[in-house]
Amino acid sequence: MHSHEVPSEDRVIVPFEPAAPPPELPPILPAQVRERWAAPDRSTHSPVVVAVTGAAPGAWAGAALVTSRPGAAYAKIVDVVGDGPRTVRAVVAFARERGLSQVKWEGWTVNPEQAEDLGFTALDAPRGQVDDPGQPPAGHVRWLADAEVVEPPYYRQTTHFTCGAVTALTAGVRAGAVPAGSLDRAEELALWRDATNFPACEPVGLGLAVHRAWPDAAVTVRLDTDQPVLLDSYSGDEREWRAVLQRRSRADAARAGLPVDPRRLSPDELRAAVTGGAQVLLLLSLATMQGFDVPHWVLCHGAVPGAVVVEDPWTNAATGDTWVDAHLLPVPDPSLDAMSTLGPDGFHGAVLVAHP
Repeated sequence: MHSHEVPSEDRVIVPFEPAAPPPELPPILPAQVRERWAAPDRSTHSPVVVAVTGAAPGAWAGAALVTSRPGAAYAKIVDVVGDGPRTVRAVVAFARERGLSQVKWEGWTVNPEQAEDLGFTALDAPRGQVDDPGQPPAGHVRWLADAEVVEPPYYRQTTHFTCGAVTALTAGVRAGAVPAGSLDRAEELALWRDATNFPACEPVGLGLAVHRAWPDAAVTVRLDTDQPVLLDSYSGDEREWRAVLQRRSRADAARAGLPVDPRRLSPDELRAAVTGGAQVLLLLSLATMQGFDVPHWVLCHGAVPGAVVVEDPWTNAATGDTWVDAHLLPVPDPSLDAMSTLGPDGFHGAVLVAHP
């Protein structure tokens, strides 16, 4: 056991059921916190209460609501009530025992000084306008894996279809190719307009847009099919004219000297790219993490033992999913590999970007 951690006999871990909380919880749970815990349907995020026992038999000294996205390698504290230090140490022990890469903590009821005293680092606040009352004003992270990960800015896409543009802009800002102020809706929509296949951004079109935006960067598209992609929901003419645009993107890439590599980007290659200083715009399905099989772009920019660190520009408030989940998100290599297999034919798409 790590120093200062709570012994297992003093810890309690139980599923969180809003309609039937454990009887030890209500006496230490303020009404405002109880409302926040119960407001969204967190059931897909495996919500548990991690508690520490008190001096009196059958009483809890503190408790935390802990959740996480499916398929990811972290635990997120929504709130801690009661004995904060002991409870947080119990959560850290819970995460270590499960081999997780990090613990995050939403900043609803904790200030940076309190979080820092318990080994957490404050996350930079999101860029752009966040009007959702379900989004915490602050967040904190404690890495359990032995690695250094540089924090990029976080920006949530403002539409349902601009994930590719946001991941590309975030990569540009992280590399210093563009100022942080470029993460705004005008730039998001401008880059999307240059990359879109209406409304999606397919790999070759997105790679071309990145190549045009930052000509000094080394850009390579990895796409292991020569057929049009992301068109499964269309038929007839709606499918055909989009296919025409994708063939045009292929021709434009050849003229621009943009490499389109027909090989799948393997997990080892992905890890080697990000540890070597490149960033990877990766196309994946949200079926595992969000429960709906929709193609989606994320930015892979770091690695820790056993997991790749991504920025996901999409959050789902209905499940209690916030920017704290989506920012500096560690995803195990096998999970990420499975998520990046798309469509009936199981194709894979990515854009590798190495800024000078």
